[in-house]
Amino acid sequence: MGDGGADHEGSCLCGRVRYRIRGPLGHMDHCHCVHCRKSHGAAFATYVEVPWEALDLLSGRDDLRTYEADTGTRRAFCGICGSNILCYVDGDRLVEVTAATFDTPIAERARSHIFVRSKVEWFEIRDEAQQYETSRPYER
Repeated sequence: MGDGGADHEGSCLCGRVRYRIRGPLGHMDHCHCVHCRKSHGAAFATYVEVPWEALDLLSGRDDLRTYEADTGTRRAFCGICGSNILCYVDGDRLVEVTAATFDTPIAERARSHIFVRSKVEWFEIRDEAQQYETSRPYER
């Protein structure tokens, strides 16, 4: 896992939602699933896994809105500017934070592309990161 335990901060586009992550970051993945593509309006979404207890919402808690997909996955976004901030499933010990909302540098690089079976045809994956048809196996 990357970043050697340094704290990281991030925010939404309008700056109302701000967060801090204490400690090391987990895996970074590019997700090509339909829900991530549509919620981000992009070919894929990039997330960094962190334990829930390492995530502190510094401001904007009341501005966060949540959408639950039919799969049970929830996406929390700023209700003012629409920035996607979090992706999670209730009961999981990890939350995925959108990498593009970090305000501090991230040393971590994506280790995998997940749900490539849903990848848009107009985007070609050219890096060396591992590819998975669905989710990657989680390390316990």
